[in-house]
Amino acid sequence: MLEPIFGSKCREQVLQFILAFDNGYATQIKTFYKTGLDPVQKQLEKLELGGVLVSKNVGKTILYSFNPRYAFLDELKNLLLKAREFYKPELIEQLTMSRKRPRRQGKPL
Repeated sequence: MLEPIFGSKCREQVLQFILAFDNGYATQIKTFYKTGLDPVQKQLEKLELGGVLVSKNVGKTILYSFNPRYAFLDELKNLLLKAREFYKPELIEQLTMSRKRPRRQGKPL
């Protein structure tokens, strides 16, 4: 939906993922959207160079999150939330579901 503004669908997906889960790393985003790793890594690097995202090393993993000092952070988040309203219901549910770990075996629903 925001591809014409952001320049690529992958960049929009990366930003939506970070907005939904507060942070993320390239392989996690790749797995979530079932896309290639290289485009995700390139978008994360570009967004970090632009000051939109910040990264920190957690072991061998580079974890990305929004830069709280980014001047247009609130506006960007509002734009992403507004665009999310027009996504398919399945994708909205995946993005808003906060559970990251698998359910314990035998646990009732």
